[in-house]
Amino acid sequence: MHVSLPAKRSTRAAVALLAAGALMLTAAGCGGDDGDTVSGGPPPNTVKLPNLKGQKLQVTAVWTGTEQENFTKVLKEFEKRTGAKVSFVPSGDDMAGFVGSKIAGGAPPDVAMVGQVGVMREFAQKGWAKPLDAAAEAELTKNFAKGWQDLGSYQGKPYGVYFKASNKSLLWYNTSAFDYAGAKVPKTWQEFLKQAQLISDSGTDAVAIGGQDGWTLTDWFENVYLSQAGPEKYDQLAQHKIKWTDPSVKKALETLAELWGTKGLVAGGRGGALQTAFPDSVTKAFGNKAEPDAGMVFEADFVAANVADAGAELDQDAKVFPFPAVGADAPVVTGGDVGVALKNSKAAQALLTFLASPDAGTIWAQSGGFISANKNVKFSAYPNASMRKIAQALIAAGNDFRFDMSDQAPASFGGKPAQGEWKALQDFLKNPRNVEGIQRQLERDAAKAYKN
Repeated sequence: MHVSLPAKRSTRAAVALLAAGALMLTAAGCGGDDGDTVSGGPPPNTVKLPNLKGQKLQVTAVWTGTEQENFTKVLKEFEKRTGAKVSFVPSGDDMAGFVGSKIAGGAPPDVAMVGQVGVMREFAQKGWAKPLDAAAEAELTKNFAKGWQDLGSYQGKPYGVYFKASNKSLLWYNTSAFDYAGAKVPKTWQEFLKQAQLISDSGTDAVAIGGQDGWTLTDWFENVYLSQAGPEKYDQLAQHKIKWTDPSVKKALETLAELWGTKGLVAGGRGGALQTAFPDSVTKAFGNKAEPDAGMVFEADFVAANVADAGAELDQDAKVFPFPAVGADAPVVTGGDVGVALKNSKAAQALLTFLASPDAGTIWAQSGGFISANKNVKFSAYPNASMRKIAQALIAAGNDFRFDMSDQAPASFGGKPAQGEWKALQDFLKNPRNVEGIQRQLERDAAKAYKN
């Protein structure tokens, strides 16, 4: 999406796993061998790649900062094994706009790491994305559950490799703030609000929100809606088979307003939250470990990288708990970035083959701030217990998942700054009393984007 994280990852193919919240932080060794690869050791060498000496290729993704640095380690290993030269170009938040402009100019990148399934499918529909070749498809089939293979397909053809996954149903808390306030890890939404108030009463704002990045707000909504309305309604709204003026949407927005609209619970107030970028929201919770500006921050497993950048230590200064149950079941919404070839070249397909291997996933897993949906990445490659358990839960889910709602939407509604769902929820954060007005705004924009 995670220093300087842009689009929804993280922004961004996403998955909802019901009743997995408790599993996520308690899972033992489920799936994969946990003993062969040690974090920090050399990556495995399991995949055969062609000799690409003298060939150049360009890769684009939303990643900057730490994420870009860690992805560059993966690309360096690809260069070492193939002799190719790879350059990386950040796309900015608007991947669809960036790629569209490059294609119009006749010089698209070779490979794009796309954070939204709706955008990936638009690329395939327009002929911009190229189907996987036999080698890339074989590696994908060997290492990923069918559900992940289906996520990267369009009209039955495999186009993409979901290289990076993200569990987006996590709250990260400052242990000093919790200890000082006497707060406890909540399991339900009402318990969460009570603990947030306890932290606020102790003198620390409860939750930092990176509202300057609209995708973070869609993640808040999706977690509340999935848990409260249930998977059937979630699927209907994701496909715009029910309207955003539906009573279930009203109920979810009113639930969010219990947090967003209560004084002292949002760090810096609503206005401050709207001026806070996602990475800065993590810094508010962990930049000053003893006297933070916020007791908690919500977002995906990639927060771990930002925690480290803030100078805090995971599992000591910073701990994590699952998004609390709003309805009967705790939600888990996960996102991911899918690699697609924009040129039908040997080098582009070879890179996708490498990204589908456990070799590539292991390299970033060892660096932290990363979860792989590749079932053959060893859990011991992850640098700490929290990341291992989150990865184990994701693999244990198998095929039982759904896309993040906004990542299923057309990009004009679910994936662009200052418009659609991102803008509407920023307006809602500004004024949480305007529930029905925001519903009408969401429905107007959704109808235009879905054309129904």
